[in-house]
Amino acid sequence: MKVEVWSDFACPFCYIGKRRLEEALEQFPDQEKVEVVYRSFELDPNAPRSVDHDVHEMLASKYGMNRSQAIAMNENVTKQAQTVGLDYHLDTLVLTNTFDAHRLAHYAADNGKMKEMTERLLKAYFTDSKHLGDPAVLSELAAETGLDPAEAAKVLAGDAYAEEVRSDEAEAARLGVRGVPFFVINRKYAVSGAQPTEVFLQALQKAWDEDHPLTVLNEPAGGDADACADGVCTPPGGKK
Repeated sequence: MKVEVWSDFACPFCYIGKRRLEEALEQFPDQEKVEVVYRSFELDPNAPRSVDHDVHEMLASKYGMNRSQAIAMNENVTKQAQTVGLDYHLDTLVLTNTFDAHRLAHYAADNGKMKEMTERLLKAYFTDSKHLGDPAVLSELAAETGLDPAEAAKVLAGDAYAEEVRSDEAEAARLGVRGVPFFVINRKYAVSGAQPTEVFLQALQKAWDEDHPLTVLNEPAGGDADACADGVCTPPGGKK
């Protein structure tokens, strides 16, 4: 079974949703048969690499609220993150463009480090206050996940994996994804947003059950088996 996750490294609910999906998978009996793939999505493709304001000011401007209200909103998000064991430091978060971070994630995926790189980039942004728009920082994070920092630097210096990022985003548009996190299970079911763990578990089980219907190993009821069907019971020995 395949779960595709569209998310952005600058999305606080994407990290929370990731944890809740992981919690659901821990409870899912067939978790070892579930493949999780992370897809790229930019909340603001036109975001600058460097900005001169913090996340509180950004929210206040975006939603037409004052700074105090924006701080309260971010405090609420931080509390939500704590419920799944995440430690957000939004006061020192560094706003930036995440396109290069997504390119790095695709490079990591090609080298067997997709999950590790995705986790490290999210933690770097929300907990460690790292500048994900800085190629030097991204190269350091690549090294921390076991990748070659020099090779990562070469990737970031050019336009490698740009097509892969755009392809993910185009696919998201085709599927009607307008916000993240967005989880697609077997291209049949979708879960939008950082839903409770129980919602993910139910979705996983539903998709699994439909792909793995029960197989009856003996003759169905209604033959010579000791069973009841259509209002008639067949007693032991097969004679009615």
